[in-house]
Amino acid sequence: MIQRFFIICFLLAYGQGWAQAETEVYLFDLELNNGKPLLTNPKNISNNPGYDNQPSFWDDGSVLFASTREDQTDILQFNVNEGSTSSWLTYTTAGSEYSPLRIPGKKAISAIRLDVDGLQRLYEYDVETSKSTPISDLKIGYHVWFDNHILVATVLVENRMDLVVLDLEENTQNTVYENVGRSLHNIPNSDLVSFIGKKNNAWEILSLDPLTGESKKITNTYGKEEDICWLDENTIITGAGKKLLTKDIGSEDGWQPIIEFDQEEINNISRIAISPNRKRLAFVAEESVAKIIQKQVRDFNQRNLDGFVSCFAEDVLVTRFPNEKMYQGNDTMKENYERFFENVESSSVEVVNRIILGNTVIDEEITKVDGREGHQVAIYQIENGLIASMTFIFPDGPLTDAESIVQEQLKAYNDRDIEAFSETYAQDVELYQFPKKLNLKGVSKLKQQYSSFFGSTPDLNCKIVNRIVIGNKVIDYESVTVNGNLVRAIAIYEVKNGEITKVTFIQ
Repeated sequence: MIQRFFIICFLLAYGQGWAQAETEVYLFDLELNNGKPLLTNPKNISNNPGYDNQPSFWDDGSVLFASTREDQTDILQFNVNEGSTSSWLTYTTAGSEYSPLRIPGKKAISAIRLDVDGLQRLYEYDVETSKSTPISDLKIGYHVWFDNHILVATVLVENRMDLVVLDLEENTQNTVYENVGRSLHNIPNSDLVSFIGKKNNAWEILSLDPLTGESKKITNTYGKEEDICWLDENTIITGAGKKLLTKDIGSEDGWQPIIEFDQEEINNISRIAISPNRKRLAFVAEESVAKIIQKQVRDFNQRNLDGFVSCFAEDVLVTRFPNEKMYQGNDTMKENYERFFENVESSSVEVVNRIILGNTVIDEEITKVDGREGHQVAIYQIENGLIASMTFIFPDGPLTDAESIVQEQLKAYNDRDIEAFSETYAQDVELYQFPKKLNLKGVSKLKQQYSSFFGSTPDLNCKIVNRIVIGNKVIDYESVTVNGNLVRAIAIYEVKNGEITKVTFIQ
């Protein structure tokens, strides 16, 4: 369900990343339509199980990116103008390559190499022979070429990255900014490089003059999204979830959406690149989070303990809804399920309904343990390609016709009938942000908030995309139209004595 309280609030108001989630590289044709970027002709140019990331353009017709093969990561070149063919540029058995860039004035690329012994350095690779030569002894995370001998790079220092300017001819290095992000770009039609500053709570996009070391703030990032690219000297593009957004730095307007992808396989857009002629755009997206969940279900049913546990993060948190801790940690999970498999002869899980919103997957499951059938809901939250938390909901609330009262409040909501709407809630109703952040308490405050909201949204309409009912709880996946905008979220309603007593929102 879409989180209605979130809508009201909204309207009123380190390292190289070697953890390798399942990612793909997508390529689009790019044009301007009345000044707005328009993406067409999408292609998955990696189409490869595993890790594919960090695209950059060799020229207008070919893209470089890091791609996994034979248990290591090498640099692949995708050639649009040569029949969409691909060719490998590196194959280093002693390590893996990341973040490829064309070196100005050379038929060579630079790439970060992570050796099997843990050594991390920047190398130059001849594109014809694949011969490699170290460029710097610094532990570089990300880099961009200012010209053929001046390099702007992030260098790993303790638990952060610092921005360093390297002059390879003079053999000098100068730290110009501490605590920066991974996104480095030449700003078009200028002698400046952009970078992300993380010193403050609000992250900033800044410009750097590599010759003087002077930096200036351009604007804030969109939330905590650090991957950007430049459409032109005035226009920045960023990714967030399933969306691309743009910002005109000469305008006081905020970030404006370009496109939101409905495809399940496009999630957590990052690492955006634009071709030199501004006619093509590439980005990285994580594959469907449902694949991760389905794998752990399959491994559980096959009693593949190692495969099952490998789907979860090292510090995975397992709770009983909303936030009653059951246990934490991958090792503890393995011990618990090992005992479980030893003590039962047969066990299986069947997913009968599934809701997916961003990095959250909610499964309605029928369980069978030694012939006994059960009913439960599992809320999974995924981070970096692994399940970071798993929350169980069991049908142990008081017996009630929960669905009918939730449906009644939905009708009142769409009718913008504040009296009928508020009558479906208990006097001491509580509204939470998952798992347990209290946003509102009491029907009087709820009535005040929604009365104003109803009055300012003449096109208000909520549609149920999917619904799960378990015990006294109704889990709704909602799509809400608000003043021409479409917002989606999940709401978990709890009903007692014919009234909604608590709502927990997942956005």
